[in-house]
Amino acid sequence: MLNQEFKKKFDKEKNNFVKVSIKNDFQLFMRKMDSIENVALIGALLKTKNLEDLQHFKGLKLNLNNLQDLPQTIDKNADYPGGINALRQEVANLFYSDGVYSEIRDVKTQIAFIVEKDGSISNVKAEGENFTLNRQAEIALYSVVERFSPSYINGIAVRSRFKLPLSLKFD
Repeated sequence: MLNQEFKKKFDKEKNNFVKVSIKNDFQLFMRKMDSIENVALIGALLKTKNLEDLQHFKGLKLNLNNLQDLPQTIDKNADYPGGINALRQEVANLFYSDGVYSEIRDVKTQIAFIVEKDGSISNVKAEGENFTLNRQAEIALYSVVERFSPSYINGIAVRSRFKLPLSLKFD
């Protein structure tokens, strides 16, 4: 319906400069609609992920008194199947670059997240100057299918923090 309304307005107009303006307005409007849909998807994804994260805390009992007594040597750090470059490639494949709006040619973000004991990803938070890049990076990381192999301390799987820097160049 909106497409037809823009087309009617476009077809009525005689001035070519105004026609170009109408066309640009239509393209901008469609990008914003895409962005609104994307925001709704982000909201649903984050709500789902937050509910999953809350499941980890149910029934969790911490005894902080005994933690000082344990020697904490890291046996193995968390690792993505195929290594960091495979993770970068997976995130790049899942990344929706049309959802990023920037007037700057090079944009960067750093994604921090938790690798859980079971190798799943939680608590994803991207920090950078471009809000849309940050949100798209978070969505891409939450969408990664493969699980990490978790970190181990004293032979026991533990949660660990992981950071992944990303940059995007616009042509």
